[in-house]
Formats: sequence, structure tokens, C-alpha cells
Amino acid sequence: MSLADQIKPISYLKANAAQILDQLAETREPMIITQNGEAKAVIQDIASYEKTQETFALLKILALGDRQIAQGRVKPAREVIRKLGKSPRRTK
Repeated sequence: MSLADQIKPISYLKANAAQILDQLAETREPMIITQNGEAKAVIQDIASYEKTQETFALLKILALGDRQIAQGRVKPAREVIRKLGKSPRRTK
């Protein structure tokens, strides 16, 4: 579907909410809701939303890693592995 097909007025959302939810789940395409001719909201199915949130979380982790590398806050992997091997282990 084209983006133009995914733009609907808020009155359409109010009148067709159940159908829209089915469509979102089936197509996985977000829908843009307008009010007074202006885009006001984007709605999407929950699976796509969760995937987007996971992607953002991974991108934040990568950005943090890049920042730490740029600041020189890194240690050689061998050193970290050696220290992990020496850490005391808890037993129950």
C-alpha cells in the first residue's frame, strides 16, 4: 500500500476502529491520522511497535559503546576474560 492510502481522518478512525485494528495487524503498516487536515498521530500494531522499541534500544546500546570507545573507556577482551575467570563464585 502507498503512504497516501494510510492517511485517514480522525472521523474514519472513530467510525472504523475495529476494522482498522484488523488491518494494522494484517498489513503491519502504520496509519497516519489527521485532524483538521493536519497529521496528528501515527498508529501501528503492537508487534511492530515492540520491534521498533527493541531496535531503538539496540541503537542506544551501540551509541553508548561508540561513545565509550571514543572516550578510551575500553579494556582488552583477554584482560576482561582473565578477570572473569578469577572472580569468586557463589555456591548455594
